[in-house]
Amino acid sequence: MSWYKKYLSIYEKPYAEISQDVIDEIKGNIERLQSDDPVVTVSIIAYNEEKHVPACLWSVSEMQCKYPVEIIGVDNDSKDHTADIFKAVGLPYYTEVKHSCGHARQCGLNHSRGKYHINIDSDTMYPPRYAETMIESLEKKDVVGVCSSWSYMPDEQHSWIALKLYETARDIYLWLLHFKRPELSVRGLVFAYDTKLGQKIGIRTDIIRGEDGSLALELKQYGKIKFIHKRKARAITGYGTVG
Repeated sequence: MSWYKKYLSIYEKPYAEISQDVIDEIKGNIERLQSDDPVVTVSIIAYNEEKHVPACLWSVSEMQCKYPVEIIGVDNDSKDHTADIFKAVGLPYYTEVKHSCGHARQCGLNHSRGKYHINIDSDTMYPPRYAETMIESLEKKDVVGVCSSWSYMPDEQHSWIALKLYETARDIYLWLLHFKRPELSVRGLVFAYDTKLGQKIGIRTDIIRGEDGSLALELKQYGKIKFIHKRKARAITGYGTVG
């Protein structure tokens, strides 16, 4: 059975249709994970993601990580029940009224207390060893940023074979690209980096897309951007990034 199968049971469901048992389970998991002295901050950004963020939170709440963790949320001034979900599961969160991924990621980075910062997109689900695997790479000498791969969740509208062919071709392309231009291979939904360096550089908020690659470009002057191609670090997401 795929690790993400149970999370799909609530993906795309309105908040009102999610059982209290699931909400309570996520809340309990998050409470057990939260550390007062974190090595890593996991920052979940969300804008009108009521139908996706519960599944994301469920996956993140079940992480298995040997490093102390803090999990925070950023509500990008949503008009749906996104903030209510953060409250219901007991997740500390911040409201960013300026709309964009850049502003939301910068808000999360500003409040990060961990040595490392992991970007999390709320329409994406992450395997249990994801954070641990990313940190293990960041702990290596001269590594300042880490990016992993991702897959798309199966559905009736997309051919499984076509998706696998697309993902394989994309992964090969990004792998070849990263040798000389790693910043062009970075994607924000699967990106982790040194917190202090990230805070020093800052995330661009003057562009609609590409803030992740821009940050990677600036980080590159301080060390290496490493890419991970392991199943335990491979996230699964919706189809917003296909374009």
